[in-house]
Amino acid sequence: MGKMATVVSSVATLATEPGEDAFRKLFRFYRQSRPEKGDLGGVIDFSAAHVGRSTGPGTQKVVRSQLSVSSVSEHNAHRAGLKPVSKWQAYGLEGYPGFIFIPNPFLPGYQWHWVKQCLKLYSQKPNVCNLDKHMSKEEPRDLWEQSKEFLRCKELNKRRPRSLLEKLRWVTLGYHYNWDSKKYSADHYTPFPSDLAFLSEQVAAACGFQGFRAEAGILNYYRLDSTLGIHVDRSELDHSRPLLSFSFGQSAIFLLGGLKRDETPTAMFMHSGDIMVMSGFSRLLNHAVPRVLPNPEGEGLPHCLETPLPAILPKDAVVEPCSVEDRQVCASYLRTARVNMTVRQVLAKDQDFPLEPMEENKRDVTTEDFCHLGGQNNQVKRARLNLDS
Repeated sequence: MGKMATVVSSVATLATEPGEDAFRKLFRFYRQSRPEKGDLGGVIDFSAAHVGRSTGPGTQKVVRSQLSVSSVSEHNAHRAGLKPVSKWQAYGLEGYPGFIFIPNPFLPGYQWHWVKQCLKLYSQKPNVCNLDKHMSKEEPRDLWEQSKEFLRCKELNKRRPRSLLEKLRWVTLGYHYNWDSKKYSADHYTPFPSDLAFLSEQVAAACGFQGFRAEAGILNYYRLDSTLGIHVDRSELDHSRPLLSFSFGQSAIFLLGGLKRDETPTAMFMHSGDIMVMSGFSRLLNHAVPRVLPNPEGEGLPHCLETPLPAILPKDAVVEPCSVEDRQVCASYLRTARVNMTVRQVLAKDQDFPLEPMEENKRDVTTEDFCHLGGQNNQVKRARLNLDS
């Protein structure tokens, strides 16, 4: 039996051993794996997917997903930086109805717009982030301006203190998620970014969800030692609408489980530009990110990020030019990081938030000093942010 077959077999065996539930076992297994030693057997790579085949014992069969090509015009796709939907590849997994994986449908160079927005624009007030607790309300929060020189000099001084952008762990958009109460509320809302709303509407429509409204977003900023613990996104009040996930930067392993935590999850790679859609049965499944993978070629960028954003863009594009300086800063950040945008519709049409006790409504998420991305010492639970590290 070859090295890869041995690893896949051991993963399947690990998931069936008694004791700790299968999801936590595999979370720990992939968290502690050593990619350079070939320890990543059993992980589906949709960028090289073979329809109708499984990748080994205990893994799910990859199937083709149908897209609604006529629902998104080529012009609107281009405006959002996407290839025509007819040129997208879309896959699902046998046993996971409603789960759609779209390997990088972005036009060459256009990912840079979304990376820049996550780092330069979406991180600014009035959006909420994990650093707010440590800054006065009067203090301007321009993480980009305070960090760009640090990042541009990163190669010259590897022992320098981390910039504020490198300490950023999450940002919320639109209806701001309250990490303490695990709820959204009508009185904690800021306008959702129009460019991200347009991108989300095109992707949702291509997947058969016309009329999707982007009302809330959670952006996660991963370092190489970051994890995202096992959880279900159930706080939205309308679960009939999909959850959209966009990945940029270094690759990661994503675990998709079942309705219960003791069900064995399926592992898959998420590469830069990949989009995942969780809908229907798959909308409320347990999932997690146990590992961000360093570039096998050192501190380099994925090949799809080697192309700059074109200088000439469609006149009505939601994508904006990205200067050489901005791209340099973003590239320096992404060499050791990954950014993920998740977009949700919170309310059904004509639905309102239920009335809550006054003390619940007055709770302020900016006082929350926990980050839901764990590091090496906390693989499943939320980790306390250490601004001095």
